Amino acid sequence: MWLNNYFDKIRPNFEQGGKLHAFRSLYEGFESFLFVPNTTSKSGVSIHDAIDSKRIMSIVVIALIPAMLFGMYNIGFQNYIGAGITKVPFWSAFFYGFLALLPKILVSYIVGLGIEFAWAQWKHEEIQEGYLVTGIIIPLIIPINTPIWMLVLAIAFAVIFAKEIFGGTGMNIFNVAIAARMFLFFSYPSQMTGDKVWISGDTICGFGNQLADGFTCATPLGMLSQGHVVPFNWNMVTGLMPGSVGETSVIAIAIGALILLWTGVASWKTMISVFGGGVLMALLFNALGMSEMPWWQHIVLGGFCFGAVFMATDPVTSARTETGKYIYGFLIGALAIIVRVLNPGYPEGMMLAIFFGNMFAPLIDYCVVQSNISKRMKRVTTNK
Repeated sequence: MWLNNYFDKIRPNFEQGGKLHAFRSLYEGFESFLFVPNTTSKSGVSIHDAIDSKRIMSIVVIALIPAMLFGMYNIGFQNYIGAGITKVPFWSAFFYGFLALLPKILVSYIVGLGIEFAWAQWKHEEIQEGYLVTGIIIPLIIPINTPIWMLVLAIAFAVIFAKEIFGGTGMNIFNVAIAARMFLFFSYPSQMTGDKVWISGDTICGFGNQLADGFTCATPLGMLSQGHVVPFNWNMVTGLMPGSVGETSVIAIAIGALILLWTGVASWKTMISVFGGGVLMALLFNALGMSEMPWWQHIVLGGFCFGAVFMATDPVTSARTETGKYIYGFLIGALAIIVRVLNPGYPEGMMLAIFFGNMFAPLIDYCVVQSNISKRMKRVTTNK
């Protein structure tokens, strides 16, 4: 209450004619983050409900927490295993990963929100909440050893060219986190795909162990793409294997998926069609003898599950018609497997598939709407 009263007290300074009017968007951004806004739409609205963008973003952030926490532990776990220590102390591994990931999360929010705040000031607009989710996703989908300066460049590029130029949250065509990863992959491929990038090799504040010089650790998906046989083990499901921070644990991602589906934030139609497209395409390649990798390995390895749950279901950049969601999801799942099988130099494929899915989402919705219009016109003509 005292904080609310304080904001009410200083509000006149930020309103028209106040001495701090130039920073009005900054004030409104902090106020809307701390409290539910009292203002409502005055026109152009037919339905009012309790869901707003801030609530949606908060739910997605909560759903990402299991994958983030497990990723922190896995960072330390892989460091200990790489140093030759098989009995990994839980808390030591977790705090090692926490200290390794924390700087990237802080940099992500500082740079991304800083650009959004500056952009809002320049345009005299309200600050939008969209980056609350993007800011935590970006550190989870890049290798842990990505240099900070590369992360800064990627975030600046993604926020400016994939979001703000299109009009901000709700207007962007491409997923901002995907744009950041694509920027890193095509600008610095060796730092994004090399074996050494998946394991944090530094000793941080006494936690973890320094890896031996020349230590490399390929991801299971990378090994499979090179023709190596990787037998099933439960680490593929639990996530105790090298990979991007938030993408390895199927269990943690499944918990996030349940949260998104239970709250209605994510579309189950998009989510299930991504998996359906991936499974069917993998089975087709197996039947044609073009791939020996079983369909379930395609699903549990790499960023397939994370992309299907948290990236493909982005309500801004995905298809919005109900039929279009099935087509959009199937396209992403199928394209991800096509890239993996036909391009051994790029064993992941999921993020590229989502990028192309974002590109075709408006066309898919347009075709679905036009098809519905044609069907209705035919019904009207037949009735007459």
